[in-house]
Amino acid sequence: MNYQWYPGHMTKAKRAMQEDIRLIDLIIELVDARMPLGSRNPDIDSLGRQKARLVLLNKADLADPAVNRRWIEWFADRGVKALEINAQTGQGMKQIQSAVRVVCREKIERDRKRGILNRPVRAMVAGIPNVGKSTFINSFAGKACTKTGNRPGVTKGKQWIRLNRELELLDTPGILWPKFEDQQVGMHLAFIGSMNDEIIVMEELAVSLIAFLQEFYPQCLKERYDCGDAMTPVQVLEAAAKRRGCIKKGGEADLARASALVVEDFRAGRLGRISLERPETERKQTQEEGKTV
Repeated sequence: MNYQWYPGHMTKAKRAMQEDIRLIDLIIELVDARMPLGSRNPDIDSLGRQKARLVLLNKADLADPAVNRRWIEWFADRGVKALEINAQTGQGMKQIQSAVRVVCREKIERDRKRGILNRPVRAMVAGIPNVGKSTFINSFAGKACTKTGNRPGVTKGKQWIRLNRELELLDTPGILWPKFEDQQVGMHLAFIGSMNDEIIVMEELAVSLIAFLQEFYPQCLKERYDCGDAMTPVQVLEAAAKRRGCIKKGGEADLARASALVVEDFRAGRLGRISLERPETERKQTQEEGKTV
């Protein structure tokens, strides 16, 4: 299956971001803690090259805690401040205001020397679809400022939100990049729900997810679906169908229903805390390809 999704409104959103970037001091980039690099849009790196940066690993409660800590260190080694948060529950949100002061200290000091007092830091909130930007803004502001939804593409236009005397936020629609160089990244984005499920073959996605879990988190599958070590991914899917009552008339496993349930179990954290990417894997791939991160 070829993983690709770039609706027309995303091209418009990228042009708007290019225009708005001159208005802001800071880019607050939300990424999914389960895949912090794969859920970053490289376009944002180029657009915000001269801006202060803060990376928020959202949905940190769904990711492997030990891997989360390694990602925080990975970003710090590259001069980027990163925090673990859960925008839905408020976990880690209290650290953000002080982190903004740290990463924007040069701007704040310039304003002070010029006699400019009480001018808020203007921050753009950016990230790919369904990473939780609107939920983050509403949680950070303590009120419903933006529309939210558990599907990509809810935010369609820009919105300025004044949080307090120190900080203003610019919400932007989520954008993906037009073509994935690595189809594994596309597959992982499909796992976490950052693509439109209507264009996904759910049975293929579920089988790929099960294969990944068998390699890295086999115990999660055993505990949830009562499956054996020697099963193929398709056999695990059949076991999941029986365990979850996805049975057609005549006793045949309903693999379509079971596939949707397995993917939803992963997305909702019912399979446990799972990370799709690890810093050490990224470092090895970077060295092999001769890249500098």
